[in-house]
Amino acid sequence: MTNTTKQASPNTTAVFDINKIAGNFPAAADTMLIDTRLTDEQNASARVFRVYRPTPAHYHATCDEYLLVVSGRATFFLGDSPHFEVGPGQLIFFKQGTVHGTPEILEEPFVVLAVDTPRRDPRDIIFINPADGTPESFIQSKPIY
Repeated sequence: MTNTTKQASPNTTAVFDINKIAGNFPAAADTMLIDTRLTDEQNASARVFRVYRPTPAHYHATCDEYLLVVSGRATFFLGDSPHFEVGPGQLIFFKQGTVHGTPEILEEPFVVLAVDTPRRDPRDIIFINPADGTPESFIQSKPIY
């Protein structure tokens, strides 16, 4: 097994220090989120992202999502359910097409490990209110580690 902080390439294994990666996000961003991809396979992708501003209601058309909160606290919603608080160690799962969002960041930095199955194309973001954003205003991908 390779002990690395670089993206895994096909047919390899890797170990990622999620807390170290989380600590390397910049203090501010022009987009709602910044993410860094750990793996990018067709069947699944893994990313770490930091949420900088509340994210309005949106969904992803092509993948299910597993979100593990690494640090910080925020309110979250899934579909029509009431808002609920999430914090470190909590795992949120939802199927493709589920409307979700983060209306309030309660403690920063709010950092999440995401696994998307199958792989989520970065442009797969559909805002319920199109005026709320675009893929370009939603997320910026950059190597953080």
